[in-house]
Amino acid sequence: MGQRWMRLAAIAATLIVAATVGAAGTLGRTVPTPATPTPADRPAWQSIELTDARTGETFSLGQFEGRTVFVEPMAVWCPPCGEQLANVREARAQLGPEEESFVFVALSSELGLSNDRLAHYADEMGFDWRFAVMSPDLLEALVDEFGRAVTVPPSTSHFTIRPDGSSTALKTGIEGTESLVESLREAAAPPR
Repeated sequence: MGQRWMRLAAIAATLIVAATVGAAGTLGRTVPTPATPTPADRPAWQSIELTDARTGETFSLGQFEGRTVFVEPMAVWCPPCGEQLANVREARAQLGPEEESFVFVALSSELGLSNDRLAHYADEMGFDWRFAVMSPDLLEALVDEFGRAVTVPPSTSHFTIRPDGSSTALKTGIEGTESLVESLREAAAPPR
């Protein structure tokens, strides 16, 4: 247990340092794509239980098999996160009826944030999709999968889980609406 807390402390320290000096070194970069899993070997992090801050319902990122899941790590104090999430809102609108085949999830990396505060933020900003606070286990697993950039909200990192459970590469930097729509459609397309 001591090693786990030391690792979480290291992650938190990385977040503080990166936020202080800026995430410029990771903006606009892409982390390599993880290997494509079969349904039997989906990453364990996809089954970690989350609570929707807006509805109180529990869910996991892996429960949406057959749908494309867009995941945006974020923080309520982060202006670039709000800008990126506004682009997500616009992308959802542009998808129109197609939007039903997608799931959108914003994950706060603020481990002590209350669901009420997160729900208030989502409602205040006009974001009507799933918002949840990451557990320490999920944060640690996402760092293992995608690297430390996922812990730096101003880097506006985001990734997509394909219908088969595989993930796209982690992207950083604010992605425009048109690019988001294109990336989502590409992730949803059957493998060639």
